Amino acid sequence: MSELYRNILLVKPSSLGDIVMALPALSSLRRSFPHARITWLVRPEFAPIIEGHPHLDEIILFDRKFLGKAWWNPAAFGQLLDLIRRLHRGRFDAALDLQGLFRTASLAWLSGCTRRFGPIWRHEFAHWFYTTAVPPRAEWVHVIDYYRKLLEAMGASDLGVEFVLPEKPAATTAVRELLSQQKIDAGRYAVIIPGSAQVSKCWPADRFAALADRLATEHGLAVLATGGKSESPMIEQIRSLAKCPIANLAGRTSLPELVEVLRRAKLVVSNDTGPGHIAAALGRPLVMMFSWSNPLRVGPYGRPECVVAKDTASRGLAIKSHNPTHAIQHIAFDEVYARAIEQLTGQG
Repeated sequence: MSELYRNILLVKPSSLGDIVMALPALSSLRRSFPHARITWLVRPEFAPIIEGHPHLDEIILFDRKFLGKAWWNPAAFGQLLDLIRRLHRGRFDAALDLQGLFRTASLAWLSGCTRRFGPIWRHEFAHWFYTTAVPPRAEWVHVIDYYRKLLEAMGASDLGVEFVLPEKPAATTAVRELLSQQKIDAGRYAVIIPGSAQVSKCWPADRFAALADRLATEHGLAVLATGGKSESPMIEQIRSLAKCPIANLAGRTSLPELVEVLRRAKLVVSNDTGPGHIAAALGRPLVMMFSWSNPLRVGPYGRPECVVAKDTASRGLAIKSHNPTHAIQHIAFDEVYARAIEQLTGQG
């Protein structure tokens, strides 16, 4: 079975949290097909999270924003043709599309690969391009379990869930210096992640500030906040509301450096956003808050004790909730703080 494929294309361009949740699929492919060459198609801004991964041979960049201009921009059209030619040169004999969108499935098809595997998502017609499409089932609620069924359909034999985020020496050195500049000791700080690409996922700033104060005064933890550069104003608002110092690292770390900041944290408290999923993959003590996104589908895998949300056990397969009681504002401070203490206490 290990000789079933020689060249495998893994398609998962975005987003950051989704790519992190696809890492177990990569490792499963490597364990199941140890001699295969594995290539990952990913957007440039997320490529650093998988660069140098021990189970990956090659990365192909997919600049979706620029390629989306191909119908009117000659340079973008030329780059799209270059991408298709590059996919053809890969001579892939299996393509696993975990994105499950029309555009990603069509790229798998355009690669010339004759065996293409992917999911069936509602409102998408990607499955038209697959040779094997696996429909969702109620017992595969979590997206990682769904991915495991896709791997099984490919003939993968080792479906164990393993998150590999290797430590990179340059990132480790940079983070050590950054923490030193902030006068923060490794392993003695909490990370708050107050931002998200969607405002409806963001817990109120005043509650993050109150949480930071309690963690600092009652548990002796330094507090730092991280996120993208655009989230710096939000963090500055939290800093203005808090009584304790909060180091603002928004936009100050590369993706590999962000991994190392999270790897060394005593506790991470996050909205449902990419850096929170990195903390989950690293196995850090974690509190993760969910509003309309379904924690049964995309929560920390196998770690329900990290989740704070309304009606966590009864949301079924739905990806998105339209129930107003699930809004992030309904998650109380006391719920999050109590879960944070449980996570801290569990470290011994």
